Amino acid sequence: MVGRAFTLVAASLVTMCGIAAWPADVRAGQAASAASVWAGVYTGEQANRGAVLYREACASCHGPTLLGGEMAPALVGSDFMSNWNGLTVGDLVERIRVSMPQNDPGSLSRQRSAGLVAYLLQANRFPAGQTELPGEDEILKQIKIEATKP
Repeated sequence: MVGRAFTLVAASLVTMCGIAAWPADVRAGQAASAASVWAGVYTGEQANRGAVLYREACASCHGPTLLGGEMAPALVGSDFMSNWNGLTVGDLVERIRVSMPQNDPGSLSRQRSAGLVAYLLQANRFPAGQTELPGEDEILKQIKIEATKP
């Protein structure tokens, strides 16, 4: 029983520390102070890992330059932004996680999907920051995709 209690306490502390690393406005969960993709919500290193995954799992449909294909939409530029403007990073991560890649939907974890989104944010010229985009849905749902800088 003591071992299990210790494990639960340790897991709670790890979770709290991970969430504590995020800015207060992201952790607060208030729509009025939701974070934006303009706040540097991913790291360059995370985007680089996402680029590798993109080439392996996504480029065959969305193209090597993210401009889309016959049946796959562009993941950069005005078409992408018009589809996702006003939604959250959590919405995008979840869409990727449950429906991509087309030949094996649902095979990507939330963390790997977040890495792909980091790459998409970089490709769409949103600034990188000092903290990786997390895999926790409650945080991702608080980060708004905004086409123009607030």
